[in-house]
Order: sequence, then structure tokens, then C-alpha cells
Amino acid sequence: MKKKVLAAIMAATMVLGLAACGSKEAAAPAEAPKEEAAAPAQEEEAPAEAEEEAAPEEEAAPAEGSGELIKVGIINNDPNESGYRTANDKDLKAMFTEENGYEASFAYSNKNDEQISSAQKFIQDGVDYLLISAADTAGWDSVLTDAQNEGIRVILFDRVIDADESLYEASIVSDMAKEGETAVEWLKGQGLSEYNIIHLQGVMGSAAQKGRSGALDAAVESEGWKLVTQQTAEWNAEKAQQIVQSVIDSGESFNVIYAENDDMAKGAVAALDKANISHGVGKDVVIMGFDCNKWALEELLKQNWNYDGQCNPFQSSYIDEIIKTIQGGGSPAQKTIIMDEKGFDATEITQEDVDNFGI
Repeated sequence: MKKKVLAAIMAATMVLGLAACGSKEAAAPAEAPKEEAAAPAQEEEAPAEAEEEAAPEEEAAPAEGSGELIKVGIINNDPNESGYRTANDKDLKAMFTEENGYEASFAYSNKNDEQISSAQKFIQDGVDYLLISAADTAGWDSVLTDAQNEGIRVILFDRVIDADESLYEASIVSDMAKEGETAVEWLKGQGLSEYNIIHLQGVMGSAAQKGRSGALDAAVESEGWKLVTQQTAEWNAEKAQQIVQSVIDSGESFNVIYAENDDMAKGAVAALDKANISHGVGKDVVIMGFDCNKWALEELLKQNWNYDGQCNPFQSSYIDEIIKTIQGGGSPAQKTIIMDEKGFDATEITQEDVDNFGI
């Protein structure tokens, strides 16, 4: 019996001893989590610092041309050429901004060879799109082929060029020939007893000059009208004034001034005013211009001028839509978009017309 009791006591002692050993082993892990719990707090702070340092690199990527911004090279005529061109340039600059997803570069010249050189540079720079308002309709095939070979898309705006349609994606342009025809039809309708015309042309070879001159040339031939002089004033008011002044000095009679833009019409009127020759509705000389600058339409409203043909400079929204279509994998719905335009008669124009259509 004593032996059994002793054995039981010894067994109980061993169990207590084992339990005590188990308690010590369990205690060690219990403290470890406290140490491990502190570690994550430090590790959470470290990634936060790393993210703060990495963020500027991610934000800087688009500015370095990572591909998020669409690179466009825009070739235009001199923005100081006329009020129309100033409005056209302003419209493009408002659209092609980083905020709208573009990285835009601009090049300006009224000379075709300089524009072509700018296009070649833009191709070397690796732009995604070339936007071109050509100074001259001819000479563009080679550079457009180079652009196509480099995967650069070409979109024409404002003016057409003489090139195969396969070399560009789309054109958003004015119908210059129609502008001329509308103006000439209006002039025919005036029923003058005779037509002795001073014709002030724009930059020779441009789409605007060809269209507006072509319509008048055809009417001169078919109607028997007389061209007192036909000269280019290159869109410039001062040159136009000099041409008209030389006709006045020659003593040759005239009763119509057909100026291919508003600035040249303005210069012509300056020469008439200097010579005390009346102009406008019911006066000695009929004054015709193009572009519909607001100040020119105001001259119509005052009946100091007789006619002004609209030329719409706001093409950027159409171009933006075409680019977004192409970027989305599509093709433009139309190869050629013709801007909606009309002519204004001094006897019919209203202040609302001036406010709505003046540029």
C-alpha cells in the first residue's frame, strides 16, 4: 500500500514538473509576438516613405513623353498675317494643351519651303500627328510620304493641298472656290452699269488665293468685266494701299475693289479715303473683302463696305475629334470636312450677325 502511495506521489510530482516545463516554453512565444508586433509598425512606416519618394517619378513620366500625351506638330501661316489667322492660331492653342492630353509644338511661315522644313523636323522629333495649313498647295508629296513611312498621321486644316488622299487622314478646310463663287454671284447681282475692278490677291499659290481669284477670273471672262489691275498684296494692308494709290495716281477709273481678305480691303479703303473717293452702299466704289473680322463686319453695318465673305477659322474641335477617333482604333467618318460659311451684304447684315460671326 505504501509503495502504491509513494508511486502515486512520484507520478504526480513528474506531471507537475512537466507542466512547469510546458509553462516556461509557452511563455517564450507569448513575449515574442510583442516584439513582432513592434516590427510591423516600423515596416509600415518604411513603405510609406518609399511611396512618397516614388510618387514624383510616376508624376514626372508624362512630362518626359512617356506616351500618355499625344505629340502634335502644328504647321501654320504667320498668326500676324491677318485677323483670321490670329483667330485660327488662338483656337488651336486653346485646344492642343497638356490639360487636353496633348504635347504641341508650333511652326509658322508663309513660305512653303520653310513649312516643309518644319514638317521634316517634326518627323525627326517623332511626333504622333502633323497638322498642316499649307502656304502653297504644291510640293508636299515627299514629306507626307516620309511621315507616313514613320507612322505619323497627317491632318490638313484650313487649306487643301495637291496630294494623294492616301497621304493624309482627313482635311478640315474651307471651300475657297465656293467662297469666291458666292462673292462673284453677289457682285453679278449688283447690276452695275459697268464693272471696272481692282483685284487685290493674297499670297500666290495658296488655296485661298486660287479659289477666290479663280471665281473672279471666270466671271471677268464670261461677263466681259474689266480688270483695271490684278496684283498680289500678300494679305497685307499696306501693300494693298500702295497698289490702290498707284491706280488712283494713274487716273484710270474703277468702281469695284475685290480684295481677297479684310486687311487688304482695309488698306484699299485707306487709299480711297486719302483721295476723298467715296465707298460703300450707294457710293462711288464697291468694297469687297473676305474673312469676316468683327471690325470688317462693323464696316458693313455702317455701310462703308458692301460685302464680306466668311472664312471659318475654328477647326480645332473637328481635329480633336478625329484624333480621338484614330486613337480609339477607328477611322474618320469623313475624309474631307467643309466648314459652313456664307457671305454678308451691307444692306442686310444685323448687329446679331456681327456678334455671332465676327472673329
